[in-house]
Amino acid sequence: QVQLVESGGGLVQAGGSLRLSCAASGRTSSRFAMGWFRQAPGKEREFVAAISWNGGNTNYADSVKGRFTISRDNAENMGYLQMNSLRPEDTAVYYCAADKVPFLAPTNSYAYDYWGQGTQVTVSS
Repeated sequence: QVQLVESGGGLVQAGGSLRLSCAASGRTSSRFAMGWFRQAPGKEREFVAAISWNGGNTNYADSVKGRFTISRDNAENMGYLQMNSLRPEDTAVYYCAADKVPFLAPTNSYAYDYWGQGTQVTVSS
């Protein structure tokens, strides 16, 4: 079992930046891929970015390419999502997720085995 806790959300003006963090605990000796998803009010949860265990594979949603960067620090059991040039349409609850298959970076939420509780990101215009 892996527990995930997100942090770093908040209120930011359009054009600003935020860095989300995801702290993993529990069976962190197990290797896992990590992903970020988001869900805006009244909308389905959508893929944002994913990274494999060794960082060799990454995927991004088209809507965030060039603005968001996913990274991880396995020694610290941490994952990160650097978000730049934020837009009002980025407003959502952001979730961190872990996939027990470590060497892919899946974009489908069904691939993920563990989820955090989410952190709110609000971008004002």
